[in-house]
Amino acid sequence: MQSESKPEQPAPTGRTLVRDLSDNIGASVTLRGWVLTRRDLGGIGFVLLRDRSGVVQCVFEGVELPLHESFIEVEGKVVEHPKAPGGVEVAATTLTVLNAASVPPPIELPKEEWLANPDTLLQYRHVSVRSLKSRAALKVKAELVGAFRAFLDERDFTEVFTPKLVSAGAEGGANQFEVDFYGQRAYLAQSPQLYKQMMVGVFERVYETAPVYRAEKSHTNRHLAEYLSLDVEFGPIEDESDVMDLEEALLRSMLGTVVAGCREQFELLGAEVPAVDAHFPRIELLAARELVAEFYAHVSGGKDLDPEAERLIGRWAKEEHGSDFVFVTRYPEAARPFYTYPDGDGLTRGLDLIFRGVEITSGGQRAHRHEVLVAELEKRRMDPSAFADYLEVFKHGMPAHGGFAIGAERLTALLLGIPNIRFARAFPRDSQRLRP
Repeated sequence: MQSESKPEQPAPTGRTLVRDLSDNIGASVTLRGWVLTRRDLGGIGFVLLRDRSGVVQCVFEGVELPLHESFIEVEGKVVEHPKAPGGVEVAATTLTVLNAASVPPPIELPKEEWLANPDTLLQYRHVSVRSLKSRAALKVKAELVGAFRAFLDERDFTEVFTPKLVSAGAEGGANQFEVDFYGQRAYLAQSPQLYKQMMVGVFERVYETAPVYRAEKSHTNRHLAEYLSLDVEFGPIEDESDVMDLEEALLRSMLGTVVAGCREQFELLGAEVPAVDAHFPRIELLAARELVAEFYAHVSGGKDLDPEAERLIGRWAKEEHGSDFVFVTRYPEAARPFYTYPDGDGLTRGLDLIFRGVEITSGGQRAHRHEVLVAELEKRRMDPSAFADYLEVFKHGMPAHGGFAIGAERLTALLLGIPNIRFARAFPRDSQRLRP
């Protein structure tokens, strides 16, 4: 019995992206992209070509291969190849170098290892950001932000855009970047907190995606001086339970969307898909301390949970509730900013959300009465006159409201198992990095 040959496919017009090659088996195509890797085996050349959509192997005969990261155009026929990336390769007929790399990359992009040489990778981040691993992490973060916006837009939230140069920090303290603003002292915004509360009086439901700045003294793998904050504020609410309900639904939607849309990136990074079906358990801080003490004799007795205690509470949530998330509630006033709703017993309606043993959001119900906010500022020995514009808003009928902020890089790093948060940002800033 004779095998039937497949008819040759018509050539697509213009450039074809790597992701579309499997739909063009047998067709002649034109690709444009970068040389990720190259091998010359006795006159047979192999190039992994990278474009915005993926990677494909191109096979050449008798062609001199350009340096890694040269930008090239390849013409050839798409053929099935089970062992090649994506199950196809291009039998190339023409190679055109559109812009040749003049020197090899300072690092081997296909062999990028974030644990092995992080300082070198960050020093050359302008090049290392091209690697498949870095691109995968940044793609996932972009999808998370898109899913964040989509969920809130569907629920009648309005995106707002607040100043990043401010006269006073939302949280006070020493971790502010001071700048000269036309001869006046100003600061880079630690948070859009005060402004997004003001905007509740306009739209009721608001959100913002924008960078925030913290002059962190910490050099840990979980802190940045500049990061992308996903902020939500809304009212009227009954209490902080409404805040937790919204955040749980939001994160469940975000992660579901990203897991479904970024399977390739999860596979490349070997990332574990999070458990989002289970209800996020909620535990008061005092109960959390008592619970952790059963496992960890040296648990901190201070106003907050230390990193080890967060890790153990995360383990409890996973083992007892099947959840990668857990809310910790009822923080003391000393552990919360002045705008957190005080319950009158030294505790507040402030909360944190822990994901895989690390805090990823802080939020809760806000104080919405003028006299309460003034008293909370004075209690902390902060000058109410520095917040005059903000306080004025609460003389004009603000509803009970609340919100939270998610650190996009921290969420991305924990979701993908990235050991250093710096690799969840294209060009990270910390106490030792102002370049590239």
